[in-house]
Amino acid sequence: MTSIHETNTMEISVVIPLLNEEDSLKELYDWIVSVMQSNSFSYELLFIDDGSTDKSWDVIIALSETNPCVKGIRFLKNFGKSQALHAGFEKAQGNVIITMDADLQDNPEEIPDLYKMIVNDGYDLVSGWKKKRYDSYFSKNLPSKLFNWVARRTSGVKLNDFNCGLKAYSNDVIKHIDVYGEMHRYIPLLAKNAGFSNIGEKVVKHQARKYGTTKFGMSRFTNGFLDLITISFISRFGKRPMHLFGSLGVLMFIIGFGFSFYLGVDKLFINPTGRLITERPQFYIALATMVIGSQLFIAGFLGELILRSKRQQQRYFIKDHLNL
Repeated sequence: MTSIHETNTMEISVVIPLLNEEDSLKELYDWIVSVMQSNSFSYELLFIDDGSTDKSWDVIIALSETNPCVKGIRFLKNFGKSQALHAGFEKAQGNVIITMDADLQDNPEEIPDLYKMIVNDGYDLVSGWKKKRYDSYFSKNLPSKLFNWVARRTSGVKLNDFNCGLKAYSNDVIKHIDVYGEMHRYIPLLAKNAGFSNIGEKVVKHQARKYGTTKFGMSRFTNGFLDLITISFISRFGKRPMHLFGSLGVLMFIIGFGFSFYLGVDKLFINPTGRLITERPQFYIALATMVIGSQLFIAGFLGELILRSKRQQQRYFIKDHLNL
């Protein structure tokens, strides 16, 4: 890819992942540009079209033709919000990166305050908190509250709204984290694990959806909990799998060996005329625990080998791009 309209003094990059949002893009663009111009920010708008099947990409092309600050990336198919953010983070050039959704539910008027919290107050990351929401209580608000409570208790990151798409980052943060799978909900935790501990939160305005329908169903909460377990495991043992699997393997093997030793001593010296060892339940406990222990140990060893091999992953495929 080649870069056009590059600058070393760009203040803000706005990264906007989207899927089938042709009706809202022009209005969102006008709103963001108005905020940028009224605050005299130097900026770029990065629209990440995550495999839209409507005319979203045509709208992005039209906007880029009238404003060189508009840039775009188009995926061959829908890869998910995390991959879209990852692509946007790779190309973002601003000192502060703002992420927001394209459905007009995030308010661009929040951008100046978010920018100041990063630049003036020294935060590494500021997450929006939609304290007052305009979504259905039982289908979105209540599950979201339960999800956020579990995420706070499990991750140790004290945020009220992990799901809010409106966030601000320093450039250092987005260049040092790797967003994949469906980990976009846990970018604050990824940042914390990368050493960026100065994480703040700001109450932001939530707008009622104006066009279209939500792209997320109830499955996002189930996936979110599974992702939380994954990232908690990775943050603790991702760089040292042998510490978990090896320890469990050794423990299981010792238990199995202990049962085997007991059976051998009992058969040889205590009760040589008793039942055969293979007729006793302790024999199968010993056999199973020793086999499982060996397998866990091998799993940890293989994990260490994999970590030391060169990782080659291609998470998304770009169909087209603009001004990049």
